[in-house]
Amino acid sequence: MLFTKVFYEDKELENERLELTDKGTLYYLGRNLTLRNCSLVLKVSARNLFIRQVRFIDCTFEVKQDLKNYRDWIRSSLKGCRFKGSMSGCDFGHWPEYASDQEWKEGFIEDCDFSEARLNACRFMGCDPATLCFPRWPCFTFLDPIGRASELRSARWPDLFGRVVVQDLHNEPPSTVATTYHAPTIAKQMETTPEELRAVIEKFDCIIF
Repeated sequence: MLFTKVFYEDKELENERLELTDKGTLYYLGRNLTLRNCSLVLKVSARNLFIRQVRFIDCTFEVKQDLKNYRDWIRSSLKGCRFKGSMSGCDFGHWPEYASDQEWKEGFIEDCDFSEARLNACRFMGCDPATLCFPRWPCFTFLDPIGRASELRSARWPDLFGRVVVQDLHNEPPSTVATTYHAPTIAKQMETTPEELRAVIEKFDCIIF
């Protein structure tokens, strides 16, 4: 398939609406690009979307299809942004150890609102989670998953979730400050129920739900 390529770079856009929705297009949001008070509608897969060293300020992202395993957020700066829609396996924030090139060292997230998003297996790196608004139940968020890993492992979790997710929290990248899951999705994957997960979640003050 021959893709059309659309580039946004070397400019500042304000109060614009960008619809990145064509499955036959590769979208490049590139260097020296600043978007302020813009609305971005995303309805393409991760392989169609490239974000490099962009400054997003007070922008809204409307994710119209599940954005899976997308790490380009950690190449850019997100300040005061709002996210809506479904994302899974995505990383946000500052994770300079991920790769050696400069782009990965410029990731930033602060004052962002995910309350209208559905996140599953998403991580927040190298940031202050107190500045973020995480989605509520049926999503839940582990705060300081590495530091609290021993405490979390002490609980009796549903078997597969405990063995696959909780037992491995201490192996998250050192920059990880929070991880968010969508209870119905992870419960289905781990052969349990949201209710069984919540019964344990409610015991911890380091879990937002």
